[in-house]
Amino acid sequence: MALDDRERWDRRHAEAGATQEPSSFLTEIFQSDHESIPRGEALDIATGKGRNAIFLAERGFEVVGIDISPIALAQAQRAANEKSLAIVWQQADLEQIELPPARYDLVLNFNYLQRSLVPQIKQTLKPGGRVVFETYLIDQQAIGSPNNPAYLLGHNELLDLFRDFRVLYYREGRFLQSVKTAFLAGLLAQKNSS
Repeated sequence: MALDDRERWDRRHAEAGATQEPSSFLTEIFQSDHESIPRGEALDIATGKGRNAIFLAERGFEVVGIDISPIALAQAQRAANEKSLAIVWQQADLEQIELPPARYDLVLNFNYLQRSLVPQIKQTLKPGGRVVFETYLIDQQAIGSPNNPAYLLGHNELLDLFRDFRVLYYREGRFLQSVKTAFLAGLLAQKNSS
């Protein structure tokens, strides 16, 4: 496990105020006329304090939330307990993880970019499963953090990463995220059934 990464994220989660509002992109998908997302098992990658995992659990999903930070996961557990939600929280270094094959009906990936994890996201989805993925674009460098190009998507890169999936919804540009705007790319895509 990358102790430096864990310590950095532990500090960040300990200092940051607890926002329990789910991603606006995720709520938009669930409120829209896009194809309905069947309930089942869901994985929330880099779950942090669990805001998106909690959102899914409230809608009937069986959720696993993975994060490197035990501090974030403890806060997520408290928030889930307050709502009487059963969510499995797993501490893991995503750079070292091996996701099980064909396990999940839905995978979430928000504000986290590890390009080497994309093939595992694809293989851990069941046939017909869906992925909701949103993270920062390279344009974010002009307005603030994050600004390391290794963690920023190029224009249309997210589409390219999921070119073998059926893209049901895609957006790219500057959007409201929590209380500020950010340059983001997001998609809802479906794995082929066969």
